[in-house]
Amino acid sequence: MKGNKVITIGRECGSGGRLIGNRLAEKLGIKCYDKELLNLAAKQSGLCEELFEAHDERPTRSFLYSLVMDSYSMGYSTSSFVDMPLNHKVFLAQFEAIKHLADTESCVIVGRCADYALAEYPNTTSIFISGNMDDKIKYISKLYDKTPEKAKDIIVKTDKKRSNYYNYYSSKTWGDARSYDFCINSSVLGPEGTVDAILEFLKLKENAMAK
Repeated sequence: MKGNKVITIGRECGSGGRLIGNRLAEKLGIKCYDKELLNLAAKQSGLCEELFEAHDERPTRSFLYSLVMDSYSMGYSTSSFVDMPLNHKVFLAQFEAIKHLADTESCVIVGRCADYALAEYPNTTSIFISGNMDDKIKYISKLYDKTPEKAKDIIVKTDKKRSNYYNYYSSKTWGDARSYDFCINSSVLGPEGTVDAILEFLKLKENAMAK
């Protein structure tokens, strides 16, 4: 790694992880990659972007689904991907895109097992952001104009998908404090306070590593 500093953010749905990631990146003067990573991975791999959107942070599909979708994607596949199940192609392409970003620039990367992809990169800091359910429901209700009941349903289903995806592809456990460098409940400090707390942690970690 060429001195680039990368912050990866795992997050519960409704915790404001994307917002916090963007504000953190602004304060650090670097870019934040979330959905943008899908387009980057598609361009680098030759697979169509729709496949990345369909598989984005979702657990592995059935073997039959992969066979059907593989026939659809063959026109976009590079030779190195041909014999690989579709969901693995998509994950590997994202994995390589994440490593390429870390090799070329300092940045914040939200979700998509980025902490696992960069496990061997010493300048990477992994963050996990959680939140109280009541606060997450209010956040999602406002963001998507949903009833509290529907918002809670979105939160539960989204977190289940993210957890299954992370646990399937990584050797760690989604949301487990032992899987990350720093975990924080955004309900305690709010988005801005959470950003400040992460910045302070980054300073403390850098000072500790310099000793």
